[in-house]
Amino acid sequence: MSRVTKIKHVLKEQEADDFDVPKENQQIVRIVASRGNNLHEVETAQDGEERFLVSMPVKFRKNVWIKRGDYVLVEPIEEGNKVKAEICRILTPEHVKVFEKEGVWPRKFSKKRDLEEDLDEDGLFRNTNRKFLAQSSDDDDEEEEENTEDEDEDENDEETPRETIDAVQNQSPMNR
Repeated sequence: MSRVTKIKHVLKEQEADDFDVPKENQQIVRIVASRGNNLHEVETAQDGEERFLVSMPVKFRKNVWIKRGDYVLVEPIEEGNKVKAEICRILTPEHVKVFEKEGVWPRKFSKKRDLEEDLDEDGLFRNTNRKFLAQSSDDDDEEEEENTEDEDEDENDEETPRETIDAVQNQSPMNR
């Protein structure tokens, strides 16, 4: 089979509407980094965030490219200590939608969960460029007390704006 024909077959297989849910021995993982020699570091959706290496099968090499953040379906392999699985399918956004509807998509990888984490207590998007400082209700009460004291002082002074201007103009230039 020529190289071009092989690429056609592999791409056609990838684009096929094969939306079968993962089997018992298969797992959905996210690509974290490429480690070279057709090895990729992945993370699982489990709480421990297990990271391990997976290998790209020969049929995908030089025909299909994956990058950081992509999702793949892997099957575990017995041989090897570091490389624990092999990629069996590269998941597209359509796969993700179908898996979410079926209820097999991991909650950790869902975009809705990511959006919920980005919202602050008011329901607004948090600015990730600034540090988040939580204000306690005690700070707000202190500010209100200071504001009321300032207002009381202003009421006692009762100088008109014109008198203030005259007083400033009568001062010598050294005192200004």
